[in-house]
Parts: sequence; structure tokens; C-alpha cells
Amino acid sequence: MEMRRLGNTGLRVSALGLGTLTWGRDTLDDECAAQLKAFLEAGGNVIDTSPTYGEGQAQQVLGALISRGDSRVASRDDLVIVSKSGVLRRDNHSFVEASRSAMLGSLEASLRELGTDYVDLWMLQVPDEHTNFDAVLSTLVAAWQSGKARFVGLSNHNAWQIAYAAARLGNTFGGGLAGISAATPGLAAVTNEYSLLNRQIEVEILPATSTLGIGVLGWSALGRGVLSGKYRSSTPPDSRGASLHLQGFVKPYLTSEKRRVVESVATAASGLGESTLAVSLAWVLSRPGLSSAIVGARTAEQLHQVLRGLDTKLPRQVSSALDEVTDPINPL
Repeated sequence: MEMRRLGNTGLRVSALGLGTLTWGRDTLDDECAAQLKAFLEAGGNVIDTSPTYGEGQAQQVLGALISRGDSRVASRDDLVIVSKSGVLRRDNHSFVEASRSAMLGSLEASLRELGTDYVDLWMLQVPDEHTNFDAVLSTLVAAWQSGKARFVGLSNHNAWQIAYAAARLGNTFGGGLAGISAATPGLAAVTNEYSLLNRQIEVEILPATSTLGIGVLGWSALGRGVLSGKYRSSTPPDSRGASLHLQGFVKPYLTSEKRRVVESVATAASGLGESTLAVSLAWVLSRPGLSSAIVGARTAEQLHQVLRGLDTKLPRQVSSALDEVTDPINPL
């Protein structure tokens, strides 16, 4: 698998990242182990997780796979673990809280669940409009200074927040949070949704990250599973679109507008003798400025289908045609 640099950090990350959104809830432990093994054998190293994934079980499952002596699936040194804080779960409900105590407490809990003393990249999972942003950034700095987070970043934030954080954390000249430390970590990376069904990141975020030397992880690179082509004629009963707790996540991409995009991809795939999934994946992996494309799979077989698509390369004409069909700035 191709290895890329995470912005200007020097950290090497795999072009494909493995998401754990369904681990521990929809994906059983044995399937998780099979996924991780297949992903590592393919040369991947980025594992994207969160305390909220799998209804709070994903990190526990992952930790068991990297910390149980002879039965472990992976060595900690082989992984680039991306985790997040800022969303808490209590009484089976999730809510946003990015206070210093909540975030650092969440980080400590994540480290215990993962069985490690650090995460490679720690991110604020979503914006918290009720917490002072400078205070949030100082919490990221504190985690970095402690060594419990090797790099820090922002997830699901907009361009002005990313640019502001970069300035405050030292990505630009003049740098760093006053009164915190002369040495600040810099904003290493951001995570935002990115696929042929959602290209809004290209409008402002990618230009900003490219200029500032910030890495980009694109989550849901297969359009919440819709770009696999499985929803073209109906909703499979075992799919996320039919799941009580994930159907709301998939539904926005089952509109007539999104279906036209999927059909365009399917037409291109048919002409190339490839799958819709492989063409969709090849397109997003070719996008400039993207460090790693995050994909999630419910089963090991689904992940194998994704991994087989890594060898697909798009002719320039096909890539350009898909660009025109899905242009976020000048839609057809």
C-alpha cells in the first residue's frame, strides 16, 4: 500500500485508513480481528477510532487486538492510532463537551481501553460552541506536552476554525499560544468527510491545509457505503441503510441527486471493467492534498473488496468526467 506524509509532520501514513465505527456493535470481535489482520497484511497502518464508536466498544475491541500477548493481532509499533475526544457517552446518550477536564479524562480512558500510553493523533471530534476555542487548543497542547498525544488535530471543523487553530498552534509565523509555551505542536491534521458524494472539503479546507502544511484524513471515502453500488436498486437488509441506528447516517446519500452520481460512477466502472467501489476509491485516493482515505467495513469480506480496489487507476478522461459530474463549486 502507498505510504504518504501527514502534512509537514514527517509521519508516514497509509493511503487507506481503517475505520472502526461499527466495531463492537455491528461488527463482531472475530470479524474485527480478521479486518485488522487483512489491513496490516496489505500494508496499512492508520486506524481511526473514537470513544463513541460502536456505542463505546470500538476502542476496547481494538485494545484487545494489540495488547493480549501471544494472541494479539497487531504490534502497537505497527499502528498509527487516531483517536478523538469532545463527545461523551452517558446512559446510552452522546453529547458534546470539550472542557479541559472532559477531554483529558476521555484521553486517559482511551489509553486504558487501547492498552497503550499514547495515541499517534488526538483530535477534537466535533466543534463545541459552548467552550472557549482557545481553551480547547490549550488542552490539545497539554496532551501533546504530556507525550500522551504525539500529534494533535481537529475533526469535522470548518476552514476558519482550522486556520485559526493553525495560527494559534504555530503553523504560521509568529506563533503559538501566548502564555502556554514557546514550543507548540502545530496542527498536524484535520479529519473531514470526503468522497464523490461530498466534496465540500475542496472549497475552502483543502486550500487552507495545503497552504499551512496540515495533513488531511478523509472519512467515509466511499460515501457512507453508497458508492459501493449496493443501494442502486434497493436497500440490502443487512446494510447500514437498513440498520435502525445507522439508517439516518446513510439516508442523506440516497436522494435522486446522489443516485445520479452513483450511476455515473457505475457507467465509468462498466467501461473500465471495474467495480463501482474500485472506481470511487481510486478517485478519492488520487485527490491532491489527501493524506489518507478512511473506510469502514462491517465484515472482513467487505474490507477485502476494498483492498482489492487499491490497484485500480483511473484514466485522466474518466477522472475528469467524474470531477465535472460532482464539482462542488460549479455543479452541472
